[in-house]
Amino acid sequence: MRKKIIAANWKMNMTCEEAAGYIETLLRELGQEDRVELVIVPPFTAISKVSGLLSHSEQVKVGAQNMYFEKSGAFTGEVSAAMLRELFVRYVVLGHSERRGIFGETDEIVNRKTHAAHEAVLKPIVCIGESLAEREAGKVEEVLDRQIRGSLAGLSPKEMTETVLAYEPIWAIGTGRTASPAQAQEAHAFIRQTVAKVWDAATAEKVRIQYGGSVKPENAAALMGQADIDGALVGGASLDPRAFAAIVKQSCGE
Repeated sequence: MRKKIIAANWKMNMTCEEAAGYIETLLRELGQEDRVELVIVPPFTAISKVSGLLSHSEQVKVGAQNMYFEKSGAFTGEVSAAMLRELFVRYVVLGHSERRGIFGETDEIVNRKTHAAHEAVLKPIVCIGESLAEREAGKVEEVLDRQIRGSLAGLSPKEMTETVLAYEPIWAIGTGRTASPAQAQEAHAFIRQTVAKVWDAATAEKVRIQYGGSVKPENAAALMGQADIDGALVGGASLDPRAFAAIVKQSCGE
């Protein structure tokens, strides 16, 4: 059985003070929840604060929103895997549609970052997904196939099983529109089938695939109930600790 993984991507939100209040409320709301793996993904400036607050929590891990593939050097504004490890980061989100769309990250760049994450024993959450134009043109599978093969090229089966994939239809991110459970399941099933083709069936069965795109307490249960959806990468709704806790509980069937 694949253990569901629910991640809160705060994006460019939350000061350290705000993060402290959030974590306190979230832990109180969650209680001893251990049925799913939870990841809080704060901005770089709040990682140290969040790591400290979660140091005694077994159920909630810390992630980062990005990293560079080089170990060190003249790369102003970038952060390395080793720097993240020093802050007790366990997961790193790579290839988010905002990184691809706004900052021009290609599959090749995402691939180099993914390899660097594994070399540093960080678990990458690699994002893939189509635009509205691509969906309307019937190119969903073409886009997903290209992104999987490009962003994950050269990973061993073991590295693949330690990689989380996040299917994020770009047209559903921050728009209030959500892929229906059937649409999401169809895409997730195709992703798993593609992993089986490129690697093998056993690897595909172990890989966890999250859904991301306007996940809310109201739709979490229906989405998480699909056979190939193994969790959620939550954006806007994760900024409210009570809403995020509700998503977690809905994902567990409460």
